[in-house]
Amino acid sequence: MFVPKFYREPDDGWMTDLIRGNPLALAVTNGSPEEGPFATHLPVIFEPGMSGGLPGTTLLGHMNRENPHWAALETGSVLLLTFTGPHSYVSPTVYEKTPAAPTWNFTSVHVRGVVEKIDSMDETLDVVQSTVRAFEGAFGDGWDMTESLDYFRRIAPGVGAFRFTVTGAEGMFKLSQEQPDDVRDRVQKRFGESECAYQREVAGLIGRLP
Repeated sequence: MFVPKFYREPDDGWMTDLIRGNPLALAVTNGSPEEGPFATHLPVIFEPGMSGGLPGTTLLGHMNRENPHWAALETGSVLLLTFTGPHSYVSPTVYEKTPAAPTWNFTSVHVRGVVEKIDSMDETLDVVQSTVRAFEGAFGDGWDMTESLDYFRRIAPGVGAFRFTVTGAEGMFKLSQEQPDDVRDRVQKRFGESECAYQREVAGLIGRLP
């Protein structure tokens, strides 16, 4: 991913926060010349107990075993996970100056790493349950999965779970940093007052810039 110097992540914490808050990744691998690349949207979590910077961190994910992408994955192969955070169109009317050009503010993290496919059904169930715990805690209502564990066991044979060891990460946080302070402040104020949730989230990130 090309990241101009204006838009490089302020620190690794921004990338970790973006992944935790926007865990639906696009997983991409090279395919054959005939098929082209494989790309699959899938939920990803940090392995429970992991902390610290992204390089060396383990992520957990899963997809449908009937997906041709699963068959194409090999343990030890390289996978790219892309995560998209808050984003929004920026109209030149916000700048209050001429000439001007519209743009799109957005946040994104690309993570590369090595895949380990999980064959054990017990470990697959662990990944599924860890994913439920993570997402119920962050986005759900505290649903208790206890009465559904037998159902999980019935569907687990169709789940392709994997570990992903991060070898590198880069983030792009395009938040009007190239604009003068007064213009960036106007973008933040306009977005902060918007009815659009994406724009309010972008405004919040602009407010966190150093």
